[in-house]
Amino acid sequence: MVKRSMGEHELRAGVSRRTLLQAGAGLVGGSLLPAGLAMPAFAADQPPIGTWPAGSSGDTVYIGASVPRTGTYAVQGEDELKGAELAVEQINAGHELIKKLSPKSTKGVLGKQVKLLVADSAAKPNQAVQAQQRFITENKIVLMTGSTSSAVAVALNKLAQREKVLYITQVSGSNDTTGKDCVRYGFRQCFYGEMAANAIGPVIVKAFGKGKKAAYLTPDYTYGHTTTASVEKYLKSQGWTTVTNQVAPLGAPDYSSYLLNVANSGADVLINVNWGHDCVLSTQQAKQFGVLDKMKLVVPYQVPFIARETGGLMEGVYAATDYWWTLEDKFPLAKMFNETFEKKYGYKPEWSAENAYIAIVHWARMVEETGSFYPPDIIKTWEKGETIPSLVGDVHYRPEDHQCVRPVVIVKGKKPAAMKNKEDFYDIVEIVPGDGLMQKPDAFGCKLGDYT
Repeated sequence: MVKRSMGEHELRAGVSRRTLLQAGAGLVGGSLLPAGLAMPAFAADQPPIGTWPAGSSGDTVYIGASVPRTGTYAVQGEDELKGAELAVEQINAGHELIKKLSPKSTKGVLGKQVKLLVADSAAKPNQAVQAQQRFITENKIVLMTGSTSSAVAVALNKLAQREKVLYITQVSGSNDTTGKDCVRYGFRQCFYGEMAANAIGPVIVKAFGKGKKAAYLTPDYTYGHTTTASVEKYLKSQGWTTVTNQVAPLGAPDYSSYLLNVANSGADVLINVNWGHDCVLSTQQAKQFGVLDKMKLVVPYQVPFIARETGGLMEGVYAATDYWWTLEDKFPLAKMFNETFEKKYGYKPEWSAENAYIAIVHWARMVEETGSFYPPDIIKTWEKGETIPSLVGDVHYRPEDHQCVRPVVIVKGKKPAAMKNKEDFYDIVEIVPGDGLMQKPDAFGCKLGDYT
């Protein structure tokens, strides 16, 4: 049983009365309070906003997670969900790893236990929004999370701003999520297309040379279009040309027509921007149709589990990612995370799990640092942009667009004979610091909305 902590309103009321009495003792009748003793605008003095204060008035606070558990991104969605589950479990238990990431944390968040509510988004924006709206209305959630699809992330950004409920994106690769579709109530912890392009671009140019011809497979939504644009922009600066860009709908059952055009394009390199099962299927078919015998393959936004699911087709392939489990050799907190995750779930965490875990933990840290669940105050704490620990070293969030500045990891698929265990799919080629990979905060049109 969790002991109920003093409510925000009760605490504030006590302080306010004490402050007034202390100040009044030294004043003559009719005098005004000295400026230094004027009552500040604490959260409890503010009118209700979003689900506050109702959502944090009891012993438990709720987080709403919408992840794809069916459809083309289901495998990655389940991995994301496991990371979120582990974060909540460890926050409630006061786990040693949580204390290292959020020193003010004990058990729970501000003395309250956290409960995760889960809905299947199927990577469909409307389905995700409907689920989160239900969580807001019925459960008074204090945080929305989950995505996997950038279209979902953008939709939940808009919901967060309208309902004044915090949202932190766990997985979203579109430049627009913290670009033109940014909101005051939304934050993003993971890397995105522009960062991926600027990190992997120099690596593949060094590996394959300048002046090459590139063919793109692009999913037809915000993630695909913005990531392809970013990769294309970098490679054009190095003398590469685009010979074809094949755009396919999300969840396409067959890529043969697109791959025929790629095969006939004269490209040196196939850049597969697809994600989830779409990337797996299109890569498999590229091999079946002989495309990979004619040109190199690059996956600029690495897909969790793709090496396992494509049966060795990632050998020699360069990819950009947020996280790979062998980072534990460099980062002790990554090792702690890997060990606890594997003990619970039986496999090494992929980057969608790491993203989900650290996103929720960073939210918990910001609430603890704020000392309140009042959303505008939490946002302002986040916007201080302070350097904070993560599983991949110190990071910070940009106040101008709420994007986390974190390193991007470049990996290259191993030969089967070089694998030390069944999950040892990649060599880490380079860990690229995040600061030099990002556009100026306003370059993609970010204009944060109001606090209230």
